[in-house]
Amino acid sequence: MTTLTKPTARAASTALAFEHASDLAASADNAIKRMCDFFAALIGIILLTPLWIIVALMVRLSDGGPAFFTQERVGLNGTTFTMYKFRTMRVDAEELKASLMEANEADSSAGNSIMFKMANDPRVTRIGAFLRKTSIDELPQLFNVLRGDMSLVGPRPPLPNEVAQYESRVMGKFAVRPGITGLWQISGRSNLSWDETVHLDLSYAQHRSLTLDAWIMLQTVPALLRLEGAY
Repeated sequence: MTTLTKPTARAASTALAFEHASDLAASADNAIKRMCDFFAALIGIILLTPLWIIVALMVRLSDGGPAFFTQERVGLNGTTFTMYKFRTMRVDAEELKASLMEANEADSSAGNSIMFKMANDPRVTRIGAFLRKTSIDELPQLFNVLRGDMSLVGPRPPLPNEVAQYESRVMGKFAVRPGITGLWQISGRSNLSWDETVHLDLSYAQHRSLTLDAWIMLQTVPALLRLEGAY
């Protein structure tokens, strides 16, 4: 049995103390982040209610279909949740998707076809194209933030069938809640390649902080005004 010398024991004790302090700081940051998310989402929902009513009526009247669209996504620790959006596609969009797979514009270099992207997707309605371009279709996700499924800032929440194709290195993004906005959203959104999206999501998960969140929120406004990659 090896006996630690006093200097070694002190060093080990100091390392444990720093690790404990780091864990406490991370827990405090998470608590503050969750509190900010909750109250910001609540205030946003209240203030934007008139806009929600107008948009919901426009979507409903455009083709008689439902105003909202729900979809299963994967979030914190790999758990699934129901994500809310304003509907931007035809009611039969999923049935038509199979026939459009050959037109998938997602970066498939290195044999990657996890994501489906199409700049001029024929399934998108006229009002839906406007909602996507302005990102208004994302507003119902404030309810997801209120419930704790999502955060205001975080990685993109993927579909379960996308996660089934992930390499192990990508799973690190699930260490944090997914967000309405994030590094990939302010860096080009759908214009980014798969590898670029993964890099940004993992980078956020590894370096997340309240300061980084504040910077991303500030960058989100000009990113929305540029209308880039929103399709």
